[in-house]
Amino acid sequence: MLDPAAFHGIAGRVVRTLEPHTEADPAGLLLTFLAAVGNIIGPGPHAIADAASHPARLNVVLVGQTSRARKGSAWAQIRRLLNQVDPTWVSDCILPGLASGEALIAEVRDGNGDDLGASDKRRLVLEPEFARLLAVASREGAILSAVIREAWDGNRLKNRTKRDPLVATGAHISVVGHVTREELLRRLADTEAANGFANRFLFGLVRRSQHLPEGGNLDQAALDDLALQVQTAIQGARRIRVLQRDSGARERWAMAYKEFGDGGDGLAGAVTARPEAQALRLSVAYAALDGSATIQTAHLEAALAVWNYCEASAYAIFGEALGDPIADRLLVELRKVGKEGLDGTAQSALFGRHVSAVRLNQARQELERRGLVVSEQEETGGRPRLVSRAVLGQ
Repeated sequence: MLDPAAFHGIAGRVVRTLEPHTEADPAGLLLTFLAAVGNIIGPGPHAIADAASHPARLNVVLVGQTSRARKGSAWAQIRRLLNQVDPTWVSDCILPGLASGEALIAEVRDGNGDDLGASDKRRLVLEPEFARLLAVASREGAILSAVIREAWDGNRLKNRTKRDPLVATGAHISVVGHVTREELLRRLADTEAANGFANRFLFGLVRRSQHLPEGGNLDQAALDDLALQVQTAIQGARRIRVLQRDSGARERWAMAYKEFGDGGDGLAGAVTARPEAQALRLSVAYAALDGSATIQTAHLEAALAVWNYCEASAYAIFGEALGDPIADRLLVELRKVGKEGLDGTAQSALFGRHVSAVRLNQARQELERRGLVVSEQEETGGRPRLVSRAVLGQ
């Protein structure tokens, strides 16, 4: 559950106002709002860390245990609100999914000759089937993963094809994705975790919060009032440029920085490997929405509450998954068979003998290195056989 500190300021008012009238998880409403409004605000308000600019540019993925987690309901509620706040942004800056990295660059391209390029470089990519985006990103030769990484960093985007070269500078791109836990585990390849793609996303585990057979009944007057409050917050945020922490926030940040540590192992550790940058961007969002040119303790506490929730979600989602599909499958099967273990022939058979002996050995050695599996040579009266067993209690 989210710490109440996360519901600070206008973001908290949005969630509290909408929550009684939707089956969406409050965490889903909050993460969706922060990503969307951060895109509306643009790259103006930002903090600097290690010479890099960190605006309120966030990528979030709502992960449901099932398809009935009401992920889409969170987006529908926030979209309805933001359509009153900034209808031009809703109509012009939301992309319903991505076919390729080249298509994303084209959306925010610079002018070239007769092509005036994109006049508005803000885009929010809405991907209700995030597994589809992962499938596109994993295609051989695809640049989508690299483009999303560069966009999160705020770098220049380039399509290097000779036939249709495109460049985009100053793009402000955010992603909101929806996926089930099963789809995410199946599609998130080890390379996508290792290359820094996944840790540029905040993963939030969500569930259906309540049952409303007749739907919600938020009246128009309440929605109008909320939209006016959000408009006022956005206008105040756009007047801010560089944000710095005040003395109280600096002290709290020093404590949090030590607590972040060096990260954990496995897939969960890989996707939560940017706590400093993610928490900083979240604190920028909270401070900017307060119209504050300084990041105060309340803003930082709100940001840390969101980060802690997303980190806990990642460990709940990915568990002990290593991000290596061969090693993960082998570990599952070794635990199933228990003390008997599996010899090399049986291990190869798990994969229809389509995995090479070298690749299978690499996976086995990784499991042994982590203390999850023990392998030993057993005498058979003839040629010894290698048998692997899962370590009990692991």
